[in-house]
Amino acid sequence: MVEEAAAEDEGRGPSGGEGLTRGGALDIPRLLVDQMQWHWDNQARPRLEGLTDDEYFWEPVPGAWNVRPRPSGTDAEAAGKGNFTIDFEYPEPVPAPVTTIAWRLSHILVGVLGMRNAAHFGAPAVSYETFEYPGTAARALEVLDEYYGTWIRSVAALAESALAAPVGEAEGNWAQAPMAELVLHIHREMIHHLAEVALLRDLYAHRTPK
Repeated sequence: MVEEAAAEDEGRGPSGGEGLTRGGALDIPRLLVDQMQWHWDNQARPRLEGLTDDEYFWEPVPGAWNVRPRPSGTDAEAAGKGNFTIDFEYPEPVPAPVTTIAWRLSHILVGVLGMRNAAHFGAPAVSYETFEYPGTAARALEVLDEYYGTWIRSVAALAESALAAPVGEAEGNWAQAPMAELVLHIHREMIHHLAEVALLRDLYAHRTPK
């Protein structure tokens, strides 16, 4: 047990706490980047390898929200551009529906990374209504890698003064919050939702065959 705990400690971060200071002071920009980058490289992204389309669209319970082929004809409530749309309802039902891997990854692509890349780092505009939702697991991971790459490179380039500055009107009621607070929020969202995806993969692997 002692050996296992020691090995686990060694894997907690990129440098075991070393190298995160500059001139004796904490290197805050690097700490913010390392929080997400280490988790992405060592835990979150490896757990997505081999994701199949069956897993991507799998509905663990009846009534789950999903990404679906666009209905035939005109559907004013179908959010999305292209061949697939995402389930939604406003206000959200109580209790909220269980969502599929496709739905959760789409939420990350639009509401977590896409909108923030557009608002703060010059990426193309993204919205739930106009997004082209991926129709395969491979395409979803391709877009995820692209959007995550834009986010983490852009955050890594921020100076401490930029991290301390207000995020601005794009964040609505949180316009006066410092950019560092938004970075922490996005990283929490990423870690949270990617853990949900990992759990859904585990449940899929142990599902009862029909």
